[in-house]
Amino acid sequence: MSHHWVYAFAAGAADGNAGMKNLLGGKGANLAEMSSLGLPVPPGFTITTEACVHYYKNSQTFPDGLEAEVAQALKRLEATTGKGFGSVDNPLLVSVRSGARASMPGMMDTVLNLGLNDATIDGLAKLTGDRRFALDCYRRFITMYSNVVLGVSHHGFEDILDDHKDRLGITIDTDLTAEDWTRVIADYKAKVKADLGHDFPQDPQDQLWGAVKAVFGSWMNDRAKFYRKMHDIPEDWGTAVNIQSMVFGNMGDTSATGVAFTRNPSNGDANLYGEFLLNAQGEDVVAGIRTPQALTRRAREEMGDRQPSMQEALPEVFAQFESTVDTLEKHYRDVQDVEFTVEQGKLFMLQTRNAKRTSKAALKIAVDMAREGLITPQEALMRIEPSSFDQLLHPMLDPKAERTIIAKGLPASPGAASGKIVFTADDAVRLAAAGEEVILVRDETSPEDIHGMHAARAIVTARGGMTSHAAVVARGMGRPCVSGAGELQIYTERGEFSTRGQTFKYGDIVTLDGSTGEIYKGSIRMIEPEFSDDFHQIMTWADEFRTLKVLANAETPTDAHTAKGFGAEGIGLCRTEHMFFDDERITAVREMILADDEAGRRKALAKIQPMQKADFVELLSIMDGLPVTIRLLDPPLHEFLPHTPEDIKHVAEVTEVSEEKLYKRTKELSETNPMLGWRGCRLGITFPEIYESQLRALFEAACDLVKQGKSPKPDIMHPLVATREEMAKLTTMTHAIAREVIEASGVALEYKVGTMIELPRAALLADRLAETAEFFSFGTNDLTQTTYGISRDDSGRFLNPYIEAGIFDKDPFVSLDQDGVGALIKMAAEKGKATRPDIKLGICGEHGGDPASIEFCHKAGLNYVSCSPYRVPVARLAAAQAAIRNA
Repeated sequence: MSHHWVYAFAAGAADGNAGMKNLLGGKGANLAEMSSLGLPVPPGFTITTEACVHYYKNSQTFPDGLEAEVAQALKRLEATTGKGFGSVDNPLLVSVRSGARASMPGMMDTVLNLGLNDATIDGLAKLTGDRRFALDCYRRFITMYSNVVLGVSHHGFEDILDDHKDRLGITIDTDLTAEDWTRVIADYKAKVKADLGHDFPQDPQDQLWGAVKAVFGSWMNDRAKFYRKMHDIPEDWGTAVNIQSMVFGNMGDTSATGVAFTRNPSNGDANLYGEFLLNAQGEDVVAGIRTPQALTRRAREEMGDRQPSMQEALPEVFAQFESTVDTLEKHYRDVQDVEFTVEQGKLFMLQTRNAKRTSKAALKIAVDMAREGLITPQEALMRIEPSSFDQLLHPMLDPKAERTIIAKGLPASPGAASGKIVFTADDAVRLAAAGEEVILVRDETSPEDIHGMHAARAIVTARGGMTSHAAVVARGMGRPCVSGAGELQIYTERGEFSTRGQTFKYGDIVTLDGSTGEIYKGSIRMIEPEFSDDFHQIMTWADEFRTLKVLANAETPTDAHTAKGFGAEGIGLCRTEHMFFDDERITAVREMILADDEAGRRKALAKIQPMQKADFVELLSIMDGLPVTIRLLDPPLHEFLPHTPEDIKHVAEVTEVSEEKLYKRTKELSETNPMLGWRGCRLGITFPEIYESQLRALFEAACDLVKQGKSPKPDIMHPLVATREEMAKLTTMTHAIAREVIEASGVALEYKVGTMIELPRAALLADRLAETAEFFSFGTNDLTQTTYGISRDDSGRFLNPYIEAGIFDKDPFVSLDQDGVGALIKMAAEKGKATRPDIKLGICGEHGGDPASIEFCHKAGLNYVSCSPYRVPVARLAAAQAAIRNA
């Protein structure tokens, strides 16, 4: 029979391999791969993701044949291990774990020690000669299974255990004797019966199918849904279920469990990073209930820890572990995040996956691996999420700033942040929605807190290590995080925490530094980041492979300098109206709009022209030798007018125009739909003196610079053109003024005239526009508005419901609509080239910094993208990735 729903694996052989992630999930595929590599993996089998998809498509029922295949796989597992599932003498116990295609740490459910009941527990006790250990496993299984499968809250079990500990006067679980555990278990079972009205299930088969159902069920829990939405993971992927024979890290002092990364996922250092616990089970490390110990002596010394490291406590196993993870890193050619257990001196690998890492670490690791020859420079570029550069360009604490430290924990995720403290995820979401910056403070985070972690600027936990849920999720989200800050006494109900003799309440401001693990009182000054050699190396490689040029949208000298510092190859959009909104200038602009005739307008424009000329001189000289695209005045006139009574009074005084006249003029100019009104080139054609004044300022500025030995490269862009006649008329006007200014100054100046394509008609008739336009720049913000007939300013009300209902995949203003708007861009590009083969093509909307939109531009054959200055490195990397992916 062909394996359809179930794939088995055991050390040395497996039905699947690492390439089968879609079918076996990430965890199952990697368990199969590690087994084939001959690594010590406890044997088991994987139920495919297709079974989960079937389960949800068929009103939560299992597919035909699944039960028979599972029964067969269990028989094979019994033969491999020499144990029996449900056997009283030699019981086979299994773990049941989820495993989706994409790693979703902590979002779905796990059950350990399955197969234990009142009878098999005696077998386990006899076999191991340790009744206390067997009972410890049973109480863990009851707690976990009751919580995950039967829906009984784990808090109740914790309360029972705390009562027993108080009664016995002990504080640590390991001090309970076998007799103590027997009493605890009796109380646990009584609680299950009281809550559910039936006994805790004793039949191992019932237990197994209950757990499989629970794992499938957890694919659709709230936290998993939220995580998928945040990381764009499709709902129809489903999760696999991995059933694996148990190995025990809680069988005494030669047993242990741990989590390790083959390199440091916070800063990228090439050292083994992670932690372990002696005499414990895996969930103890990840759940952050006990604070773990370091893996290596070096890490222990760096952290000033007293507890022995794994290297010191279990030297032989550690040596084997080190060579195993080295094999894994070389095999997968990427940093691995592994879970392992040592059972009485014998090593077992439970999982490996490509590690989640911070942007800073991703950068260093990619460059290091390329230099080590493990991967190529192209692969190094493909390993970095372009959007993660945002994290690298983030501020850090100013080393010179005064600071008062209030607590110290582990540096779990880098970056610095200040904000108001909140103690629950819901509060974090509520305050963040009101525009507050918040820091989420918890004893430990659980997957239920994911929405609050996303809303917070940073996260602090009192318990848990560097591989706890909080740390892993924060690193993936790019949120700074300090974990294991044990000196914080947190009182969630009262909304306060105390530390070092001080109390901090809900809403108080603190600052934390996720790179050092320190928490400070109040807010602290931040500084802009420095760029590492790794950053420069990646950017150098990116520039070698990309074919798209990357320009920036900039109007001010500051923006232009920033953009140039980030490697921009010119300015792709200078919005001249931004230069008009300056306090000194707006008065002259208003005077122009309020003028009754052309003479009045020209008089006001004469005041503005020298100011514009000075701006152009500055921008063109910063970008000396690089193209600068100047967009002539675009917004509707009413945007410049005063609207409030105070404003009107003020303008009336300055312009010496009566308030009545101002009111009347404002009314005359107001439009029902100004974005489709009297704006852009429609202004330049009806009031040509406005564009003439701007063009004169620009050409005079450029000619002055040529005289100074500089080489300005202005491109003049006419906005909102819809017809061939508009383009022709504006081009003629531009050339006439250029000729006049250039002849008068006696220099040679090259420039281009083009248009911004932001109307569907312009795209449809681009071949006609190209008769006079030498370049097209797609204004994708407006083109998206006019193609959809959606106003960007008002769309917030229905966009989210549309995205949730699956009508839109993404917000079309964030990521370019490649089907609709994209089709217009492709058509305009082809038509433009048909008329003018050397036409220059680019985009300058917000989409110019979005990686998916950049890839579209690469494929559509555009010459450049233009984006905001801080997005320039993102765009350079995304353009390189597009070139590599489509080579």
